[in-house]
Amino acid sequence: MITHPTAIELAQAVKTFDAEAAPPGDASHAFLTRVADNARAILAREAEQGAALQMEARARLIELLSETADFEALNHKLCEALRSGLVSPLDRRVMSHLKATAIAQIAIDQPTYGGLEALLAAGDGA
Repeated sequence: MITHPTAIELAQAVKTFDAEAAPPGDASHAFLTRVADNARAILAREAEQGAALQMEARARLIELLSETADFEALNHKLCEALRSGLVSPLDRRVMSHLKATAIAQIAIDQPTYGGLEALLAAGDGA
């Protein structure tokens, strides 16, 4: 589900960082090492959960738009439908999809986010 940066871009950035030498005791490099470690963890969660979460999002989009296509195409169609006014951003089904998509992305990006457990426990609620 990572869209920006893509998982490939994120992995390349970590690889580039890992290839750079740093002077011992460099505080900036120590901080960037933590950032790179977080990026690696995000990539691992994306690899583990991303495909299933994207399939769930695709299923919601198919139901919402009454069309079949790949996730990217359906997501684009939803954006176009929202821009054109064909679909209201206040539509309960749209809100439910967007909430579920955001929660899924938080689970990958920030699984220790304090509110994630409450969001998951609340269910749809949109």
